[in-house]
Amino acid sequence: MKMLKIILKQFTHKPVTTTFPAEPARHFDATRGHVVLDPSKCTSCTICMKRCPSQAITVDRATKTWTIDRFRCVICSQCVELCKFGAVSLATEYSTSATPSERGTETFSITYVKPERPKKDVETGK
Repeated sequence: MKMLKIILKQFTHKPVTTTFPAEPARHFDATRGHVVLDPSKCTSCTICMKRCPSQAITVDRATKTWTIDRFRCVICSQCVELCKFGAVSLATEYSTSATPSERGTETFSITYVKPERPKKDVETGK
């Protein structure tokens, strides 16, 4: 009798899961999609590279490039939490798929320009 109730319930209620291709996937605030960099905020401090547990991030100060290997990244959000300047963030959308031949690496050119401090006036000392 219990089995009959379960079978009837399955026919009369909406399924718990979604039919993905027919219904688009929902992204919540806590969804870990992929790491995004804002090159205008990155100061090349390399803290994200040093603390990345999977060594997916490479920062080259000489060429001013920031590279992430999407196949190595475990989306732990360490880089997001450690970035003092807000240059690294997590997007809720998943990154596009890539094949191993493409290697899934993305390189960004860092465009951060250090703001100049106002010069002191010699006469007034301000």
